[in-house]
Amino acid sequence: MMTKLTTKMAAVLLGTTLFAAPALAEDFVIGVTAAQSGWLATYDQPSYAGFKFCIDEINAKGGLGGKYKAVIDVRDTRSDTAEAVKVAQEFADKKVNFIVSPADGDPTMAMGQITSPAGIPTMTFAGTAPVLTSVGEFVFGSYPGDNQQAAVLGAYAAELGYKTAWLLKSPDSSYTMKGPEYFGQVFEAKGGKVTGEGSYTLNQPDFSAIVTTIKALDPQPDVIATWAWEPDFPAFIKALRGAGVTTPVMGADVLDTPTVRGLGEVVNGIVHTSGGYPEPGSKHEDFNKRFKAATGTEADTNYVVNGCDIALMIDAAVTAAGSSDPKAVRDALANLTDSPGNMSNFTFAGTDRMPLRAVVLAKIENGQKTFLRRELADTATMPKP
Repeated sequence: MMTKLTTKMAAVLLGTTLFAAPALAEDFVIGVTAAQSGWLATYDQPSYAGFKFCIDEINAKGGLGGKYKAVIDVRDTRSDTAEAVKVAQEFADKKVNFIVSPADGDPTMAMGQITSPAGIPTMTFAGTAPVLTSVGEFVFGSYPGDNQQAAVLGAYAAELGYKTAWLLKSPDSSYTMKGPEYFGQVFEAKGGKVTGEGSYTLNQPDFSAIVTTIKALDPQPDVIATWAWEPDFPAFIKALRGAGVTTPVMGADVLDTPTVRGLGEVVNGIVHTSGGYPEPGSKHEDFNKRFKAATGTEADTNYVVNGCDIALMIDAAVTAAGSSDPKAVRDALANLTDSPGNMSNFTFAGTDRMPLRAVVLAKIENGQKTFLRRELADTATMPKP
């Protein structure tokens, strides 16, 4: 299911640039894989909308590093990993300067097995599995990793006084499997106890068996934690609340979408992680205003502003490298420290190329995302990949 924003962004995604760019001496070609259909479109399309918007802004101001015109070559993966791998090989053969991969760790890792040996920096739109960088030194994250999100969320659950947790996981994705496990590690390190877990398959339409299991638990857990995304999370939460189970539910950044917020009373009170929140006077708020003015569409998911921040990351790396050479850009990117972003600043230096970024905790109330807090993960208690 596509969000309201992604449907409206169809013209922006593949349309003409928003700004008249100056003539520059050299092109910097960025190969982009952005699902136009399938489950990843919910995340890829808004990410690409924000990315393209800010690439156009950068070109209008003189290009990447002030001298290279960014040229986007965008391909549709249809949310299919095999198609993403095929496109990765095409980009490698074309010798593009940089690649942006889908908003999920699994296709990013598959692509990275081609692009890293080819020496092309590759950054995921919003894949958060910290293991995604393990396939090669040219692969980068962009969003706060699952272990960072879990460190903040697990500590908050313990702070609320929860003593027991039940985990909902799917082995079909590194994201949906490892995220809850990281949460459990942090929660137990803070004095809580994981009392059970359940497993589901991606795109599972019926959660009645899992909900029956949860309802029969005695005593009930204090909290349920999951990294489930659409359409699985909507199906699960509707079944859970429909069965009369009122146990608090916590989730990850994939719940930060208009579709989830629009589910009504069943999602009231759900706490989830996020990459940012547009506080008054912030760069995030300013980006949202510029985006709305230019496109007529609200940037009502953080994937839009993070797409923009990826453009800023590339610009910062090209500027620091003073070159369009992929190896030089990769090395510069890996050494960025507290570099400015709209959603939050980002640091790659001293990391495994998953950026250290602030994590926001938010609560869904009456169809709105309400701000709880913003903090960096405690690296002392952050789970290892």
